This record gives sequence, C-alpha cells and structure tokens, in this order.
Amino acid sequence: MFKKVLVANRGEIALRVIRALREMGLESVAVYSTADADSLHVKFADQAVCIGPPPSRQSYLNIPSIISAAEVTGADAIHPGYGFLSENAEFAEVCRKCNLTWIGPPPDAMRLMGDKIRARAAMAAAGVPTLPGSSTIGSEAELIENANRIGLPVILKAAAGGGGRGMKIVTDPNRLVDAWNTGRTEALAAFGNPDMYMERYCQRPRHIEIQVAADKHGNYAHLGERECSIQRRHQKVIEEAPSAALLPETRAKLTAAAVRAISTIGYYNVGTLEFLLDTDGSFYFMEMNTRLQVEHPVTELTMGIDLVREQIGIAAGERLTFDPSAIRKPRGHAIEMRINAEDPDNFAPWPGKITALHMPGGLGVRVDTHIYDGYRVPSNYDSMIAKLIVHDIDRPHALARARRCLDEIVIEGPRTNIPFVRRIIDHPEFIAGDFDTGFVGRMLAERAAAS
Repeated sequence: MFKKVLVANRGEIALRVIRALREMGLESVAVYSTADADSLHVKFADQAVCIGPPPSRQSYLNIPSIISAAEVTGADAIHPGYGFLSENAEFAEVCRKCNLTWIGPPPDAMRLMGDKIRARAAMAAAGVPTLPGSSTIGSEAELIENANRIGLPVILKAAAGGGGRGMKIVTDPNRLVDAWNTGRTEALAAFGNPDMYMERYCQRPRHIEIQVAADKHGNYAHLGERECSIQRRHQKVIEEAPSAALLPETRAKLTAAAVRAISTIGYYNVGTLEFLLDTDGSFYFMEMNTRLQVEHPVTELTMGIDLVREQIGIAAGERLTFDPSAIRKPRGHAIEMRINAEDPDNFAPWPGKITALHMPGGLGVRVDTHIYDGYRVPSNYDSMIAKLIVHDIDRPHALARARRCLDEIVIEGPRTNIPFVRRIIDHPEFIAGDFDTGFVGRMLAERAAAS
C-alpha cells in the first residue's frame, strides 16, 4: 500500500476521497486553484498545494502543475475523483511514467471506452446489446444514408464526449444536416474533436447504470444498479438505488452483461456501464464511465461497500474486499439529490457567499459537501455544492425521509435548486415510479403552461 495520495480534484469529491484516505491511515495532498483557497478539501488535507489561477485549464486540468505538486510533496499515488482529468488516459500514462500509482483503470481501457464508437463495437463483440447505429459520420451523404437505414428519430452524439454536449435528437429529416453541423461545432468546442455518430433514438427510455468493480487478480463483479432517469438537459438531478422499474430477470441480464463487458476488455478498478431501458423491457449499452460516479453514495448505502476504499485497494494490488461470486441484494432504498447554487426557475448559476447554513441529519441521512457558513461559492466551476442522500427500508420510506430533509435544509446567500428538487419529489408520477428521461422536461412544460 502507498503512503501518500494526491487528490487531483476539488470540492465535495476531493473531500470525500480525503476522508477515505484518513480512515485508511494514508496521508493526503490537496491541490487547489486560487478560487478554492478556502474550500474544505484544502483545510482537511494533510498538505495542500496551489496549482494555478481559477480557470480549470490553468489549474485542475494542468497536468504539469499536478505532477509537480505530487513530486514536491512526495506523493506516491494520484486519485482523480470525477470530472476534470478522471477519464484522461494521457494523464494516467503520465502518472505511471512519473512512478505515481494511478488510482483508476488501465489507460488502454480508458481510451477504448472513451471513444464511443470503439466502445459500441467492443460491447457488441462482448454480446452486450447496442442500439442500431453508425460509425463516425464523415459527410452529409453518410449522414443521410445512415438516417435512412436506421430510421427516424435518431440521436447524434459526440464520439469523444458525454454529458449531453453535442447531442442532438432529430425527428424531422429537414433538420438533420443542421443538427449534425451544430453538434460538430459543440463537440469540437467541448472535446477538441468534432466527430459524431448516430444511434436510433428511444422515445421514452429509462437511464439505468450498473456499478462494476474488478481487481488485478481477475475478479469481476457488479454492485447492482442505479436509476438515473431524472435529468435536465442530460444532466442528472436525482438518482436512486435500486431501480423501481427493473424486473428480476431484466436485472439479472443487465448485471451479467456489465460483468461480461468488463471481463472482455480486461478492466480493473471501479466503473459504471450506462444503459437505456426501453418501454418493452429491452436494454441497450449507452456508454461507460471509467471512474467514480457523482451518484456513487446510493450504491454505498444500499450495498454497504466503500467504493473509494475499494478503488484505493485495487490500485495497490489488493483483491476485492467482497466475494465477487456472491449475489448481493440491496439493503433498502437510497435516493441522492444534487443541490446546486442556481436559480430554481431558470437554472442560471448563482455564485456568492453563504450567509447561513444548516444541513439535515438523523438516521439514514448523508450529506456530501465542501461548503460551510461563510464559504463563497465561486463562479468558475460546476454549480453543484452538495449531495443530499437518504436511505431507508424501502422507496416510500426513503421518499418521506427525502421530503423531511428538504424541509430542514437551509442555505442562504446564493439561490439553490432545492424548490425544484422538491417539486420533483412531490410529483405524482415520480412518487409512483412512472417516469423516464423526458420526465423533467414534461414537468417544466406543464409548469410553464400553468403560469
């Protein structure tokens, strides 16, 4: 086991990793931009190094600065958290060349699954269902030919991206070329790569993801599913475990497909395979995230496994801490709600100083956050400031606990999306578990029509 780990991230995920390191008896190094000098991850790390000014490219995406911080502090491993450089295979390679243990999957697997087109082909070869689709579209003629072959509606996606950037849904053939050109422009700006591909578009799917884990000794396992269909513009708002939509036989097929996928590509460490669940119960591979997910706490609460500790142990050459052959059933139900510093009506970011703060507590309540009374939310980064996670014996009880916590939480200063999250939690369709990835859009449209 290594002795000191540099956490190449910020905010709540950096603090989450630092806490796990402290419990494992390992030293931690925080890196921070000048905008984050007062963040809790800086205060609670054993050492902290400023790596640049607020812009991410000059700090959290600055590989030479991060490597220098590791060398100066004597760190022997790097944990990337999520976002920023967490899925950057070149960064993982640099770490290895500098004799720093990369706490993540092998770079080759990261490259494979980071290329959406190659990933689709690899999953199809592993017997994992994929939607009818195309390879990289190189011309307008190929664009039209593939659309005619697959049939509208289709969805255009960035080959090198994720998070909804560059993604375009096309239902009208007359808008196909414009959507492709717009998507290429957005993909180039976001990922430095304009390549796009096409898939058949599922009209009202659910977004289901499978948490996987594997060690360097050939042990492959899953840790159940998460329901991630509550999204606004392809960005998740609420996640649950387990999903209320999966029948036992579908769950068994999904998890088996996920384990088969990672064993086929020689993957190790933790990761997540994301699937679309169609209305007829069929499912299709969408993408793989070769890192820790924002929503990992719901899996931790229902499965009783610390995924960050698991990551660290695997990177150090240890075996999985649980029996990969055992069928693990979730304990109760967990719900995660993302709390953002943003206007709850138009969703514009709302940075500023927190003038009053009270976080809910009690049995089955977990809050992952880096904020405190007096903290100033910077304008330079993602607007998420906390994750409120609840756990109880079943979904109805977890929903009741979620409502109580949303009533109890107090964040003054910046506006937050708490009222928006509460509207979702109280919606009859959400309560009934009858929703899909278009739920939030329909809910917002209903609200606009009624106003």
